[in-house]
Amino acid sequence: MRTLCSSTLIGEFFVIGFAGLVAMKQPDLSTGTVWTVCGIAMFLSVALCGMVGRPGGVALGWALQLALIASGVFVPMMFFMGAVFALLWWTSVHFGRKVDEAKARFAAQAQQADTA
Repeated sequence: MRTLCSSTLIGEFFVIGFAGLVAMKQPDLSTGTVWTVCGIAMFLSVALCGMVGRPGGVALGWALQLALIASGVFVPMMFFMGAVFALLWWTSVHFGRKVDEAKARFAAQAQQADTA
């Protein structure tokens, strides 16, 4: 699960950065505010890569997905991009858990074969 979720989060890192470039062109947003918010979100996306396997890591990932969708208020295309990444996040978590379960099952079978 960690590999799939981390890949999604790294993709979000770049999307947040590009959204910051677009938001910077908005006349009612200051450049400092845009890059403070984007910088924090970019840092969180990278930091979450290391927290995915820990308790609460997936929930924090969902919070980042909601924030990405909510950023569509300032950059309308982010409604779409946020929804796409939320779907990718769900897919990563869902299928990542299945892969982890299959790995554990195969490891247990291999251990049983070695002891027999």
